[in-house]
Amino acid sequence: MQGYGMIHVYTGTGKGKTTAALGLALRAVGHGARVVMICFMKGDPEYGEAKAFRYLPGFTIRQMGRDSFVDFRHPDPVDVQMAQAAWEEGKRVIAAKEADVVVLDEMNLAMAKGLVNTNEVIAFLQTHRNGTEIVFTGREAPQELIDMADLVTDMHEVKHYYAKGVPIRDGIDH
Repeated sequence: MQGYGMIHVYTGTGKGKTTAALGLALRAVGHGARVVMICFMKGDPEYGEAKAFRYLPGFTIRQMGRDSFVDFRHPDPVDVQMAQAAWEEGKRVIAAKEADVVVLDEMNLAMAKGLVNTNEVIAFLQTHRNGTEIVFTGREAPQELIDMADLVTDMHEVKHYYAKGVPIRDGIDH
């Protein structure tokens, strides 16, 4: 798509990073763009976005993480392997110009926790970002990515209903 090629970063402690990326994806598809979303941590096929976007032409979601939380202090080797496989798929999609927009969901955290090498990501982006809008989501975005990005949104939690004991709700949080 004409004018594409920016790098977006949605990070911070607040809710809405993936939701912001999905809003951008929905808008892009509405203009005829091809979107691929690669999920680094969200392997549950029951996530609302995984279910909804099966019905949206031009949007592909690839859930490449496990359907459980990653222990970032002591990551299981399978989590490292899955994160690296997700990054390899992201690189392939970007290099092949298979999509106009690529969303790398929760990749910030994968880099921050050492599951994916940040320096490798930066080096790849320096030579392969032209023509593809690339969106990174997740907490703890590495400073090197923030410095390179064209748009950075840092979402801060001010108040959250989880603190009141409200459980995860399908269609809103999942």
